[in-house]
Amino acid sequence: MDLPSHSINAMKSMEVIDINTGTKLGLIKDLKIDTEEYKVISIILPGSKVGGWFSKGNDIEIDWTDIQKIGVDVILVNGDNLFVNKD
Repeated sequence: MDLPSHSINAMKSMEVIDINTGTKLGLIKDLKIDTEEYKVISIILPGSKVGGWFSKGNDIEIDWTDIQKIGVDVILVNGDNLFVNKD
């Protein structure tokens, strides 16, 4: 059985949507990868920039297990466990 696969570049152009609220969360900015297990741990989305043009936004981290479905042009996630990274 062939599993569907997507390139990182293709995934970065897919809209990420919370299935609970229907909210568009944005596009993938980065991936967090476990280099020992060769697995994706989470996806990182750019957060909203509060405070003006030059302010740093808080990134949103979504655990890979919270991804419900990867389609042709959209990624559906369970947004109950969103983590906002305030680095």
